[in-house]
This record gives sequence, structure tokens and C-alpha cells, in this order.
Amino acid sequence: MGGSRRRRGRMKTIVQLNLRFKTSKHKLVKHWTEHAPIFGPSGEVKGLLWKIWLMNEAEKSAGGIYLFRDKASANAYVNGEIIAGLRTCDLCSAYDIEIKVWDILPVPTKISHGPVD
Repeated sequence: MGGSRRRRGRMKTIVQLNLRFKTSKHKLVKHWTEHAPIFGPSGEVKGLLWKIWLMNEAEKSAGGIYLFRDKASANAYVNGEIIAGLRTCDLCSAYDIEIKVWDILPVPTKISHGPVD
């Protein structure tokens, strides 16, 4: 029983973040491009393996899909400084921020070649 708990704690985890924004797409993309390196493999976000940046300009909504090494890293990010800063960033003008932490279903994901290995 103890082994399965340890294994579960190390399972890769997805964070899905959605938000609405008021600023222009150009300003937001420029700002996020400047900060994108912190989300890379040698960046500041502990346990982050990759991030996909999303935007729907027509709906003034944006977001990200993040793959974390484990749930503890995902939770630390969700409750950390970067998300707190996003909530107060004047340039981002983010509101209606929604964050979900997801467990990955490994068997069907492997069958469909999901990029989480």
C-alpha cells in the first residue's frame, strides 16, 4: 500500500490555466514572450517539463497547459509567486482566472500517444 502512494505522488500532472484579458493581444504576447524562458527546461518553475501557451483573441481569453513532473510541483506552482503575480499584473490585465490540476490517465494516454512520457 505504501509503495502505491509514493508512486501516485510522482505521477506526472497537468495544470490547465484559463483567463480573460483586457489588454491588446500584441502587448500580452510581447510580455509573455519576454517571460517564456522561465517556463523552459532550465527555467525557474520547479518540476515543469513543458508549457503550451494558448490564446483566443476574438474572445479575449488565453491560457496554458503545463506538464509537471509530479502533483507536488504542480500544486507548488498553482499556489506560488508566479500565479500570485499574474493576478496582480497590470499589463496582463487578467481576470476570471481558472486553474485546474489534473491527474493523467496513463494507459489511454499512452495508447493515443499523448506527449507525457
